[in-house]
Amino acid sequence: MLDLDFVRAQFPAFSVPDLQGQAFFENAGGSYPCAQVVDRLTRFYRERKVQPYAPYPVSRLAGEEMDEARTRLAALLGVARDELSFGPSTTQNTYVLAQAFRQMMQPGEVIIVTNQDHEANSGPWRRLEADGIVIREWKIDPETGHLDPERLAALLDDGVRLVCFPHCSNVVGEINPVAEITALAHAAGAFVCVDGVSYAPHGFPDVGALGADIYLFSAYKTYGPHQGIMVVRRALAEALPNQGHHFNGGTLYKRFTPAGPDHAQVAACAGMVDYVEALAAHHGTAPGEVAGLMRAQEEAVLRPLLEAVQGRNSVRVIGPVEAERRAPTIALALNRPAEAVAAELAAHGIMAGGGDFYALRPLQAMGVDLEKGVLRLSFTHYTSPAEVAQLIEALDAVL
Repeated sequence: MLDLDFVRAQFPAFSVPDLQGQAFFENAGGSYPCAQVVDRLTRFYRERKVQPYAPYPVSRLAGEEMDEARTRLAALLGVARDELSFGPSTTQNTYVLAQAFRQMMQPGEVIIVTNQDHEANSGPWRRLEADGIVIREWKIDPETGHLDPERLAALLDDGVRLVCFPHCSNVVGEINPVAEITALAHAAGAFVCVDGVSYAPHGFPDVGALGADIYLFSAYKTYGPHQGIMVVRRALAEALPNQGHHFNGGTLYKRFTPAGPDHAQVAACAGMVDYVEALAAHHGTAPGEVAGLMRAQEEAVLRPLLEAVQGRNSVRVIGPVEAERRAPTIALALNRPAEAVAAELAAHGIMAGGGDFYALRPLQAMGVDLEKGVLRLSFTHYTSPAEVAQLIEALDAVL
């Protein structure tokens, strides 16, 4: 089992006096950063804040720290070093990729998107319809929010070039079978783009094993700085038109980052791997096994919360109610505005959010009143059973 005391000792937020007694349940909007990231970011700003890759010592060290982050993150994700890129956000990274596909594709060719996605992996692709690209929507079940692979199979044909879907929706929460869906798309000759923003915080995935051509997630939701992290596998990256400066087109990881990198934040991303390796060493296991420890902890803490909310007549749980099928991101449709309920919970020391969370399409498809929105309760492996008990007690008082 995960040593929760050791885990929480790695996060400065848990020792901040003003946060004592406050239970954090808006992790899907951004997790607490681990100490390893904070330390690396602070060191870079204090000691390395110069243009990197020049021959003088401090510049050389700055570049080495940036390279270290790319190398170690790529190894953790099971991909080649130059297949990993950093950008300002996942939304921006997806937009740049969409422009590359727009240049590569011909009018009449097809991109499949879902209505389970956060808008970041839906809107940029849908906009290509204005350029003659055909957009097909893989629809969720309006009752459960489930994405059925059989429905995708019916949409695939020789004209499909790309299939975009989430590893896990930021409101539905169900963990989609990425490897199965990817194999289905590849068999039809299509590339695959997976939005992993809502999944990666619950265990960094082996992207190489999943087989996706593109995998996107956000460092600031995986205990790191505010960066988008993007894997584009080599075959696709070399086929897509360069979106960076023309003189950078020969470097794979620079092809889809038109803006210059944020040197300090890229370097600080190595702290995310430091954290995973610290957990592995403390628990006597390999870094690749840490994701399993995280998920086991989350499922154990999630079960009592799901039991507490699913029996309420005034509450609709969006997505599955089995802890093993979903991430601990619980969206609740209520009979009153969710943002007001979140404000009431704050008086009980619960930090949560209400609204649509840029997931208007799945909420609309499931018949949720967007004026009320949903109350979203999201946590990660560092959340304690006591905090979940505090949340349940607060929900009893407020609902």
